[in-house]
Amino acid sequence: MKYFFITFGCQQNIADSERFAGLLKKQGFTEAKNKETADQIIINTCMVRQMAEDRVYGHVINLGKLKGKNKNLKIILTGCMVGLAYKDKTGKYLDYLKKRMPEVDEFLPIEEIGFDNPVVRKKIDTAYVPISNGCNNFCSYCVVPYSRGKEISRPFAEIIQECRLLKKEGWKNIFLLGQNVNSYGNDLLLNETLKPVPTLFPHLLDEIAKMNFKKIDFMSSNPWDFSDKLIDVIAKNKNITRLIHLPVQSGDDLILKKMNRWYTQKEYLDLIKKIRKKIPTVEFTTDIIIGFPGETNTQFKNTVKLCKKVRFKKAYISRYSPRPFAISTKTYPDDVLPKIKKQRWKKLNELINKPDGKRHI
Repeated sequence: MKYFFITFGCQQNIADSERFAGLLKKQGFTEAKNKETADQIIINTCMVRQMAEDRVYGHVINLGKLKGKNKNLKIILTGCMVGLAYKDKTGKYLDYLKKRMPEVDEFLPIEEIGFDNPVVRKKIDTAYVPISNGCNNFCSYCVVPYSRGKEISRPFAEIIQECRLLKKEGWKNIFLLGQNVNSYGNDLLLNETLKPVPTLFPHLLDEIAKMNFKKIDFMSSNPWDFSDKLIDVIAKNKNITRLIHLPVQSGDDLILKKMNRWYTQKEYLDLIKKIRKKIPTVEFTTDIIIGFPGETNTQFKNTVKLCKKVRFKKAYISRYSPRPFAISTKTYPDDVLPKIKKQRWKKLNELINKPDGKRHI
């Protein structure tokens, strides 16, 4: 029996697919060279934007045509779309997916895979290591808390053990993953009154840095959890990345408030300044949403101004799209015209992500 993976979305999804592949390998499966020769095709889905969701539907339709040639072919859907379907207690979203994609034989929540199986790592030089899953922040535009659930941290000792094994196996680079790595361990360190105590992430990062990997990377980081302790740990360990992904989403205070992002433009810029003071060679990448409900031209210009001040190395810019169950979908009309979103996206993308690789801000 042979399997073939199609993975959409972020590094976390890639890591999940690697662990799913490990489970299949444990069960006696081997990896197919292509989808045409597979007995099982697993699609690890993303639904962070409507475009990502639409790509899944398109792929499933095309894969369904393979069933005419291979009667034993099984199509399995997993990832965020399935996570949302099983967390929706009404069952309506799962029913919707089944009707929309009758070609799918099984809808399997990724949480059922766990961390006890071997990992079939695809990247040659970097090992992805998930440290947590889920998110407690409920940014108003985001579906992750609904698709992946509340934030759950992996045990500290388990992560350390995996990293030591990777070092022994000869891996040179480590990439720590979570929806919000900075808050890692909050759920492990609840005191008797159930009030959260300081995050474990700086301590975890420091311990892994001592293992002498060539490079240690991590994402994603929320600005409001980027502590002085974390800055100090990065500054003192030269093998921890100097390219920090720090999503800003918008440079306008009112839009940030509507997004339920817990900082102002000034607080974000102050954090950038603080990090640069301790780590002079640091560079930043970011996420930005264009056309959030109600975004005016002036508010967009505030985002442009912030980008010019920070001088991001790269920005992952997306056009706002309503997501199922997200707070903004229920609260605000999607009232920025598509052509305006496209114009703003193009302007910001050309400002930061030039095709020649040179920044022009």
